[in-house]
Formats: sequence, structure tokens, C-alpha cells
Amino acid sequence: MIVVDTSVWVAALRSSTSREASAFAALLDSDDVLLTAPVRTELLGGARAADRRRLKRLLTALPVAYPTHDTWRLMDGWAELARDRGDRFGVGDLLIAAIAKDAGALVWSLDADFARMERLELVDLYEPGV
Repeated sequence: MIVVDTSVWVAALRSSTSREASAFAALLDSDDVLLTAPVRTELLGGARAADRRRLKRLLTALPVAYPTHDTWRLMDGWAELARDRGDRFGVGDLLIAAIAKDAGALVWSLDADFARMERLELVDLYEPGV
């Protein structure tokens, strides 16, 4: 399974001819997308009113992963580890990464924070075409 971060969703939805749109469509067609609750909230909160109904329909077709108590404990440990190594991450990105880790999923993001998380071995990233 692949957790697709909001950054990829936005890129794919903005341009149907983008590299992200093509790879994202393939993941959707193969039922490999796991939607995290924070990404769902970010997408719906950022969507124009005119697009929200269509977006909600699309999102209901996907499995949604929610944080558990263990997810929050994992995030606490990661936040301490990152800080000890001179780095910091936002709660939203840590939450998305921790939910993905709990699910055994890769993360696909265009956000450099996730690349930094991967360097700290917190998350495994998905690279389209790899």
C-alpha cells in the first residue's frame, strides 16, 4: 500500500497530464492507495466548494487509516529522535508518516520533510516507476 501525501494529490488534481497524475492514476487503478485521515482532512479543507462533492465521492472509494494510541506514542519517539539529531517535523507530517508506518505502507510525497524523515529511517518513501 502507498500513502499518498496531500502534495501529490494536489499536483495530480491540478494537472491531469503531470507525471504525478499518471502514476497516481495507476495506483488508484490497482487499489494500492491508502488514505490517511489527516490527508483526507487537508484535501477537503483545501478544496473549492465547487470541487468538494466530486472529491468526497473519490475519497469514499479509498480505505482510510486513522491514528491509534500506538501511533501517537510512535510520533512522540520520532519527535524526540529528530530533535536529538537536530531536526524537527510538523505534527501533520509526523502523523501521516506514523499512520503509514503502522500500516506497513510506503509514503509518496513531494514534501522535502518526508525525505528528511527517510534519512532518519522513520519512513520508507515510494518512488513512482521504481
